[in-house]
Amino acid sequence: MYIYNVTTNIDESVQEEWLKWMKETHIPDVLATGKFLNAKMCKVLIEEEMSGVTYSVQFTTTDRQTLEKYYTEDAHRLREDALSKFPNKFVSFRTELEVVSEH
Repeated sequence: MYIYNVTTNIDESVQEEWLKWMKETHIPDVLATGKFLNAKMCKVLIEEEMSGVTYSVQFTTTDRQTLEKYYTEDAHRLREDALSKFPNKFVSFRTELEVVSEH
């Protein structure tokens, strides 16, 4: 199993709108690609030096090949949606995690 983690710091002025869009549009659109089994959205509780509110969205997929397929077939389009909807209002970084064990 792999987890595609997207951590985003969103400007407080658009946080509620962004959160609604993430829950109702973006996360369902990512899941609709068929490349992820599920998604979990978490609010980061540690205060950042920068302003804004930080969230982490974790998308679970079965293997590395499926994640690569997401990058080549879907990621650009879905990232552009966010950039056009919330220009200059957020910063995101992405990490890939390999699940080593579950208990």
